[in-house]
Amino acid sequence: MTAVCGWSSTAVKSPRTPDCLDDALRLTDLAGAALAECRRGRNTRHLLTGLLRQSVFGRLAGYEDVNGADRLAHDPAMRAVVDRRGLHRLAASTSQMGRFETAWLTSEANLAVLADLSGAWIDQVHACKPQATIVHDMDSSVSETYAAQEGSAYNGHFGCTCYHPLFVFNQFGDLERCALRPGNVHSADGWRELLEPVIARYRGRMKRRYFRGDAAFANPEVYELLEAEGYKYTIRLPANSILQKSIAWLLKRPIGRPPHEVRRYYASFSYRAGSWTMPRRVVAKVEWHPEELYPRVGFIVTNMARPVERVVTFYNQRGTAEQWIKEGKNAIAWTRLSSHRFAANTVRLQLHALAYNLANFVRTLALPEAVKDWSLTTLRQLVKIGARVVRHSRSVISQMAEVAVPRALFQTILGTIAALRPLPPARC
Repeated sequence: MTAVCGWSSTAVKSPRTPDCLDDALRLTDLAGAALAECRRGRNTRHLLTGLLRQSVFGRLAGYEDVNGADRLAHDPAMRAVVDRRGLHRLAASTSQMGRFETAWLTSEANLAVLADLSGAWIDQVHACKPQATIVHDMDSSVSETYAAQEGSAYNGHFGCTCYHPLFVFNQFGDLERCALRPGNVHSADGWRELLEPVIARYRGRMKRRYFRGDAAFANPEVYELLEAEGYKYTIRLPANSILQKSIAWLLKRPIGRPPHEVRRYYASFSYRAGSWTMPRRVVAKVEWHPEELYPRVGFIVTNMARPVERVVTFYNQRGTAEQWIKEGKNAIAWTRLSSHRFAANTVRLQLHALAYNLANFVRTLALPEAVKDWSLTTLRQLVKIGARVVRHSRSVISQMAEVAVPRALFQTILGTIAALRPLPPARC
């Protein structure tokens, strides 16, 4: 969707062919069937599904808001994305996209659909690639604001005026659900409203279900919900004098000369805080680092029966959620929440989440082994790539610059996506 610098003989079909991942999994069609039509009158030139495709694919290509819609309306690839009939009319303009994102989608019904849509998309992926284990990581982040926007507030932890969104990821990097919150709320504020729909979707579907969270989610209500639902969990526990007393023998400096390497010690014990209804297992890790006077101590509350080292290793893997949040900021720019109204910015965050998930689906489902570790920023080469469009009476051919994505790699990806399509019903 950028200016063309040069072409090779590589030719592929229009983006709205069955080789498109969106078509193979029927992702945006799910939204088109669920979104409520808020427009009135006869002049509704674009279907809601097409407008949603333009919003999502535009964000994938690096256009994080609607400012570039007038130019993208003439782009052949975007016109093919929006309209299944190909290149016969322009895509939506800036004013049309602005009304779509800040007016039509901000209705209560459509906001609820958008919040559920990421989970529905992930269910489509799991239908193609069944899983027996699911791991959920919950974490909050920061989206800086730059004006007197609704819900914007100063957050002392981040040291800026911001929004404070909350996210739930799975172990594959898919964003299960997200919520936009005012900037001055606690990191775990609204955790139940975000987590319960995710738990409900997986109830009775997965053999093994896990949850990881940092110290912000060290709350007995969180433990009780997870235990009632059959989840295994590891959650960081803030240190206190009672916990430190339980491992006092590990907090004494080892006898002898200070080591030149890090020394780690582990412990496991039963602990019951005053607000808990029963005792729970707590795992402790103590690290003595060279040239440091005091040890580094961490506590984890868990209901897992694994050995201590494996519990700590499993918890440490939640750091990948922070990496996925970073990718969402850099590749999808989901911190670009520039509307004045809080509801409109909520819509924008959900649209960014859909764009992020679609890109991550390509990475986890379609990329061959040689490039499976591509970042989402690198993956944008498959979306925002120069091409020459040649139209014939019955076909549209895109000739792309092979220097960006080799022909063999592109054909492999298209073949993998095509294989994801369900088989047509057999004829009698």
